[in-house]
Amino acid sequence: MWATMSPAAAREALAGPARVALIRDAAESGLAEAQAVLGQMLLDGTELPADARAGFGWFMRAAAQEYLPALNMVGRCYELGWGVTPDAARAAECYRVAAERGSTEAMYNYATQLALGRGAAEDKSAALAWLRRAAARGFAKAENFVGSFHEDGWATPVDLLAATQCYARAAHGGDFRGCFNHARMLVGKGRVREALAWIGKAAMLGTPRFREQLRDWLAGQGDAELRLRGVAVLDRC
Repeated sequence: MWATMSPAAAREALAGPARVALIRDAAESGLAEAQAVLGQMLLDGTELPADARAGFGWFMRAAAQEYLPALNMVGRCYELGWGVTPDAARAAECYRVAAERGSTEAMYNYATQLALGRGAAEDKSAALAWLRRAAARGFAKAENFVGSFHEDGWATPVDLLAATQCYARAAHGGDFRGCFNHARMLVGKGRVREALAWIGKAAMLGTPRFREQLRDWLAGQGDAELRLRGVAVLDRC
């Protein structure tokens, strides 16, 4: 069925009421992309009852076909214990293989493991190199992490100008932590009103946990305008 269907017909079918059944049919017929989609649906409990173990199984089947997004997700499952016993070393190895084969997200994930020494020997220089490769592809989360390396002096001299530039690129790229870090840099320059706009964007894009961390950060700020208006921004989110 799927081998003979045009891309337009496939898109139309997958947007219809039989979407879940069609995705499952495609996955069972061996289509790696569909296997990865089905795995994500089961992992998230989207359109299907949540079943992390089954989701992990579908990611494994797609990864066996060298589908890099699925291999990266196998790594995530091993890292976070989604449907499988956590195994940091296996997670790092999945990320490494997917990164070396060109997965941008895996580059970021592998770099994180290397930076923290989680599942692989700590190697901040190698981590920075992988982050720069991912950032060069426009991956905003990686750009933000490169900024942290420059700000904290990890594997590179402290360079606040470079950090500021990285955070700005990450913010404009839509990374919520990048938005926050960009706002911090603006606060340091006294540009509070500009910073508030980015704090609002960070709050809208971020997770509930991140919003609570942002609220705690604001509570500790000495600038009354920043503190009060920042909290008001959070309350609207």
